Amino acid sequence: MSKVILITGTSTGLGVSIAVQAAQAGHEVYATMRNLDKRATLDAAADAAGVTLNVLPLDVQDSATINAAVEEVIAKSGRIDVLINNAGAGFVRSTEQATEEDIQWVMDVNYMGVVRCTKAVMPHMRKQRSGHVLTVSSVGGLVGQPFNEIYCGAKFGVEGYMESMASYITPSFGIHFCVVEPGGIQSEFAASVLKQVEQSGGMLDDEYLPILQKYIGGAQSRQNEGIYQTSDEVAAVVMECVNSDTPPIRKRTSDWAEAFCGLKTDLDPDGQKLQAQVVKQFLS
Repeated sequence: MSKVILITGTSTGLGVSIAVQAAQAGHEVYATMRNLDKRATLDAAADAAGVTLNVLPLDVQDSATINAAVEEVIAKSGRIDVLINNAGAGFVRSTEQATEEDIQWVMDVNYMGVVRCTKAVMPHMRKQRSGHVLTVSSVGGLVGQPFNEIYCGAKFGVEGYMESMASYITPSFGIHFCVVEPGGIQSEFAASVLKQVEQSGGMLDDEYLPILQKYIGGAQSRQNEGIYQTSDEVAAVVMECVNSDTPPIRKRTSDWAEAFCGLKTDLDPDGQKLQAQVVKQFLS
């Protein structure tokens, strides 16, 4: 069945792949981005795939643009079946080195952006008594990693936010919540992280430098360990969840990601057992 899907962060990488694959599956897609001047990559991918996308401005840091985009979708299509929170930003810097502005920016884009967009669609989904909010998280939402503590903290927050909403909104209103957890993605995302390091002062010559050099120096060897997937591969997992009548609470996107998070997820890989326990504990 065709669904009306609203996607954030579709100017590059994973967002482009999700938008195109969703349209190829026959869904009505509203692809959004902060700056429509950067839509060339999306348009080219849509043309190559022979699909049509509705493209709207939406800045996850600006509630006014979020609400305007949601209202336009409702006005044109009458409903929103799926929200895909894809917009996000990486950040590599130790806590001591990060400025307060850095930290606020990372949390605002990666956590508050998800909250703002989810809040905007909830009244419509609740009225429908159906819907699906899917958020692209990361294995960094389950496992803390060197120099990624600010980013991982934001993603841990997203995981808790989505899991909490699933505990009472899903059984009460039929709205599903899901986090998709990739490892590395071969896209502009990784390049943007390194660019961000340089723009925020580069590698600082302090006691953290040799540790950071070890971390970055191992990136090449990690590429040969199966960490990195293409955007299309991750998007295919996202679409599996979108098309499921009973989507998981959480879903890793590769064998590597599954193994990496195994110590935390083996007893309850998709999060459904824990959700049932929470519902029984607090709402039965």
